[in-house]
Amino acid sequence: MKRMNDISRMRVLRRAMAQQEIEALLVTHLPDVRYLCGFTGSNAALAITASKAALFTDGRYTVQAKEETTDARVVIAKKSALKEACELLDASAKNAAFDPENTTVATLNLMRSAISGNRRRGFFTPLERRIVSELRMVKDAGEIRRMTAAAEVGNKIFHAVLPHIQSGVPETDIAASLEFFARGMGAEGMSFETIVASGPRSALPHGRATAQKTPRNGFVTLDFGVILKSYCSDMTRTVYLGKPSVAERSAYDAVLAAQEAAVEAVRPGVTCGEVDEAARSVLRKAGLAKYFTHSTGHGVGLEIHESPRVGAGQETKLVPGMVITIEPGIYLAGKFGIRIEDMVVVTDRGHKVLTPVPKTLIEL
Repeated sequence: MKRMNDISRMRVLRRAMAQQEIEALLVTHLPDVRYLCGFTGSNAALAITASKAALFTDGRYTVQAKEETTDARVVIAKKSALKEACELLDASAKNAAFDPENTTVATLNLMRSAISGNRRRGFFTPLERRIVSELRMVKDAGEIRRMTAAAEVGNKIFHAVLPHIQSGVPETDIAASLEFFARGMGAEGMSFETIVASGPRSALPHGRATAQKTPRNGFVTLDFGVILKSYCSDMTRTVYLGKPSVAERSAYDAVLAAQEAAVEAVRPGVTCGEVDEAARSVLRKAGLAKYFTHSTGHGVGLEIHESPRVGAGQETKLVPGMVITIEPGIYLAGKFGIRIEDMVVVTDRGHKVLTPVPKTLIEL
């Protein structure tokens, strides 16, 4: 798998289609549409054959579609953008593939209804491999620049929000401050709902901010990301209010050691499962592995969760240009939780951390 750099994404896609003997492809997942032709609207269907591509959308996007779209003809649909895309494919190909992971039963029925009756049933076939997702796993130089910029905004936000993390402050106030700084620093939005989880709630891996006030003594986990020029960032830091106990500091040090071991394992040729094991083995030695209840990380890009998955047994090999998270954590129900997360880009010789915010335990 190679980085595309300045090669047309549509050309690379058609090459992959030919290798898999795919005559035509219908793309409806909006991040995939954005990736292939640049269109960022909320309604789109992209019909692709060996020689042509057409983007179908509605009248709200007449100007925007023509300004943004490359490598595809723009069609403003008079009825349903999806149905008109299917009708084009019906007239241009014997059959067409689609992504079953991003297509509901209702959508598939709508797609089939646009096909001529005598071949409606067998016209659309599900992809055996998610062809566009595989291309999106490896970022080109422009994508990495955008993601680096998004990560840098996240780094600045963390430093800016630290003075606002005080005992007795509602978690929602901390999240509001964090999101205020994000907008002020140019973010288009947050990558996902901001997580601020304090005290015993820090043991919730996805503990979104609530009205609960932060404790006098306890961990506070902040997990957040921003969208900048359509690309996401993602980072997690866990700080401490007051003075941690010996057991709490020991647990934090174990998670930090696991996180750093996994980061150091990132390099071309290493499997995602091996990176996961690098983190898990450290926690296993510390007697904490049973409290690590999720995968070590995931891909990031136009979406906050993309391929590859960095988890146990995952055989996908890392290649230069992949951007993944490394985020081991432990969660002791009713007591506390700790998670530390970096965004890491795989380079030709190893890796580069895009979120170099200090990871030693910060006591506030």
